[in-house]
Amino acid sequence: MASRDWVGALKSPISANEGCPRRWPAFLSGTAVAVATTIASTAVAAPNQVEGIRLHDGPDSTRVVVSTADIATFKVFRLEDPNRLVVDLYDTRPARSFAVPVVDSRTVDRIRSSPRQRINYRIVLDLAHRADHRELVLGAAAAHPHRLVIDLYPVVEEGGRSSEATPPRRDRDVIVAVDPGHGGKDPGTGAGRVEEKHIVLAIAREMKRSLDQMPGFRTVLTRDGDYFLDLRRRFEIADRAGADMFVSIHANAFKRSSVSGAEVYVLSARGASRETARLMAERGEQPEIVGGFGSVSLHNVDESVARIVVDVSMDSKRNKSVKLGESVLGALAGTVTLRQEHLYERGFMVLRSPSLPSILVETGYLSNSRDRRILTDPAHQRRIAKAIVSGIRDYASMNAPEGTLLASMVESGTVRYVVKRGDTLSEIAERYGTSTRLLLLRNTIASSNRILVGQVLFIPFGKASGS
Repeated sequence: MASRDWVGALKSPISANEGCPRRWPAFLSGTAVAVATTIASTAVAAPNQVEGIRLHDGPDSTRVVVSTADIATFKVFRLEDPNRLVVDLYDTRPARSFAVPVVDSRTVDRIRSSPRQRINYRIVLDLAHRADHRELVLGAAAAHPHRLVIDLYPVVEEGGRSSEATPPRRDRDVIVAVDPGHGGKDPGTGAGRVEEKHIVLAIAREMKRSLDQMPGFRTVLTRDGDYFLDLRRRFEIADRAGADMFVSIHANAFKRSSVSGAEVYVLSARGASRETARLMAERGEQPEIVGGFGSVSLHNVDESVARIVVDVSMDSKRNKSVKLGESVLGALAGTVTLRQEHLYERGFMVLRSPSLPSILVETGYLSNSRDRRILTDPAHQRRIAKAIVSGIRDYASMNAPEGTLLASMVESGTVRYVVKRGDTLSEIAERYGTSTRLLLLRNTIASSNRILVGQVLFIPFGKASGS
């Protein structure tokens, strides 16, 4: 989900107007640290824009959709007497075409908005009655812009006492941030007219196409065009999308043209130490995302406590990165030539996210004539993309985040799949890491029978489903 900033305030009470705090990890439970949900705006090249607000009453809830030019950094909290829901959009201004709509809703009486502190923007929903809320962030897709979706659930009055309606359980997708390296004024490496930035974007798009076809997965590209992004901006995009992992795609070059093959990199111990030192040095200036604890600001937190949080976070993140890297390396080994059949460790900036398992895949060497030729071949780009995706799928299946659809599928051991136009049994089997034979047996389909659009297939899922 969108990034939030936990501000540690020693012995400071939490204001009732600041929303519901989350718990700190168990090992900090004895520490006198109070946490309030506030967020600091992050410096970007240009402020975001709020483009529109839509509202719709459903049978059990009311959905409010706030459209923005980029992924929103936000805070949502409720106020009472009178009942209101407040949405603060950080580093955001209204677009010229933006207008607050007049609403006709059983839950929302009126929508108001105003700028705050020059570059922040506040939207206030005046509620007809108390309501619980849930938030969802959707990235831009097809003709749809970036959206912040807020579902309002009425609070039911029972015998003079109020109880919050329980929203339906929604298993979320595992979100994979795929980062095509370089872009725009930074072409990366290359030879002749072949530039790294174009090669890796093509592979990243193939990865997105493949991942998004899998139930339980969703892909966010840090860039989907030929433009430049600062390295830390790439992490910011992944974090705002609520990503579970970060996979950066590159192509290498070397002074010796004989060097070739794909490589997978994870953060080195030295790189982790440098990032830890930076987090500690800058902890009073800006919030930083810390793995496993949400968005954490270490400002005003005792130095020894902050050091524990950062060290544990970085160690946990490095261990997960190694598992992800080994899974992707293993999948690549059966598809492309590897320079070496082991992970490389480096202190690359693009691997230094303190919150996300992060790997960098060098898809080959553009300084090598053979690698350069195959990396410009769309068929090879699809093959290497599918191999990386296969490694991601295997890692995610073994480490499915709690509350995800993938975790539910792994637990049940079976996926229900509705056949779409153009599907074949062999492609479906490959997508889910099973075999055509097992699909035929599980669904009692004769080998001569054809599958039909709309037909429901039961797909064995997990390690036991392999051929």
